[in-house]
Amino acid sequence: MGGRLEGQVALVTGGATGIGRACVARLLAEGACVLFTDVAAEDARAARAALGSDPQRLTWMVSDVRDPADCAAAAARALELWGRIDILVANAGLQSHGALLESSVSDWKSTLSVNLLGAAWSAQAVLPAMLERGSGAIVAISSVNALIGYPGQAAYDAAKAGLVALVRHIALEYGRRGVRANAVCPGATVTEFHLRRAAQRGEDGAQLRARMRDYGLLGRAAEPAEIAAAVAFLAGPEASFITAQALAVDGGVSARGA
Repeated sequence: MGGRLEGQVALVTGGATGIGRACVARLLAEGACVLFTDVAAEDARAARAALGSDPQRLTWMVSDVRDPADCAAAAARALELWGRIDILVANAGLQSHGALLESSVSDWKSTLSVNLLGAAWSAQAVLPAMLERGSGAIVAISSVNALIGYPGQAAYDAAKAGLVALVRHIALEYGRRGVRANAVCPGATVTEFHLRRAAQRGEDGAQLRARMRDYGLLGRAAEPAEIAAAVAFLAGPEASFITAQALAVDGGVSARGA
């Protein structure tokens, strides 16, 4: 199948569910070969089966972005299979709650190790191959929290803001060698995580979405595919002159503030 990303190779972290899985699906639809990683093997197997793509173009492996060796192994696997890495989608992340006075050392370590350091180790793993080819696109999944902040999410806000700084550093450091780096900052997005939490409250997807009717300027939350569309754009040729940017895909909520 032809597409904007035909012949390119993408590595997506945290690709088994939610925004990550939507990114895998969109990149495949655009013609890329995709290796996605996740710590949740059962979810990853289910995602692989549901995506149903050509086995020559899609594979996955268990990998923990907190471990630089795991990140290096994922990059090595993509190179072994396809000989190149053109795109990194640094999506793996976790949500954490607690204002600064309520958050613990453990809260900060776990949030930063996945949401910020995980992206750093992933970029560190793919950059040598990108620099050797003289081209590459890195897209980190940050959050609207990085731009405006939300009450009760100190560690999460800081980690996601750090991602914006990280992509700016990568863009500054390696732009002259052909590597672009940007962040996507999603607003509220209805993922499996939120649907499962809603189900625990006895709420279905329609009811969850109905509760979001006052969100942002469009009166709704995003769907994962809408975030993935922005990621594919930033990874693709139409964004060839865009780097070091943080793109808010938030339904305008950042215009209102937290």
